[in-house]
Amino acid sequence: MSTPSLSLPGGTWNLGDLTVTRFGYGAMQLAGPWVMGPPADREGALAVLREAVDLGITHIDTSDAYGPRVTNELIREALHPYRESLHIVTKVGATRDEQGGWPTARRPEDLRRQVHDNLKSLRLDVLDLVNLRLGNAEGPQPGSLAEAFETLVELQQQGLVRHLGVSNATEEQVTEAQSIAPIVCVQNMYNLAHRHDDKLIDRLATEGVAYVPFFPLGGFTPLQSSALSAVAARLKATPMSVALAWLLQRSPNILLIPGTSSTAHLRENIDGAGLSLSHEDVTELDDIGR
Repeated sequence: MSTPSLSLPGGTWNLGDLTVTRFGYGAMQLAGPWVMGPPADREGALAVLREAVDLGITHIDTSDAYGPRVTNELIREALHPYRESLHIVTKVGATRDEQGGWPTARRPEDLRRQVHDNLKSLRLDVLDLVNLRLGNAEGPQPGSLAEAFETLVELQQQGLVRHLGVSNATEEQVTEAQSIAPIVCVQNMYNLAHRHDDKLIDRLATEGVAYVPFFPLGGFTPLQSSALSAVAARLKATPMSVALAWLLQRSPNILLIPGTSSTAHLRENIDGAGLSLSHEDVTELDDIGR
């Protein structure tokens, strides 16, 4: 393995028996507009994936629904055969329609097909970690996940999946999943302005379960953006850098998967997430979500 040219912030975390860097990479933005179709710059997309791994990132998040199939095929082309240290996390439970929507697909037959589609497109015999995508485009929705999650447990028992997680889930669904089988991660929307999972994050940290936030800068009002911008200006950093650094400092079980289609932006994200926030900075930022 080549030596990373940047020091990755945050150290590592164990997803079960898989050690990953807390700073990872989300591949969704490598697909075309609205996560549909191929990228405008295919060679650039391949370069970002190779750069991520060369910099030492060992956690890549994807889904066969992105594109659909586009990001998985890019990952395979850029990185296969995969380094032993690299772990690819995917998700099932939603598909794409011709209008670019994300209809749910959580019947047992849907999930079996999606797991096999991911195996095929990534050219793997076993998937390191599969997250069950719950809720819908509006966010988490209440309801039992038992039938869907038990289907993934069956696939795990067949040796097609190593570890399981849930995404876009309520705390009750997290608890229900854990009553059926162990999970190693929860992937939900969370950022400075959306702090609804604070108690869940703290609980998962005590249980050794990772929390992977998506939309790390989503949902800010102009007022909240000005507060974030004020801290960023004081630190001579970008708002995105401050938001990523705050997430890493928020709890040791938080793993980052910011996406980008630019190698320069990838390096900026890594560098920015390594910012050291003072107690004053953190206090000011915490007030945004309150």
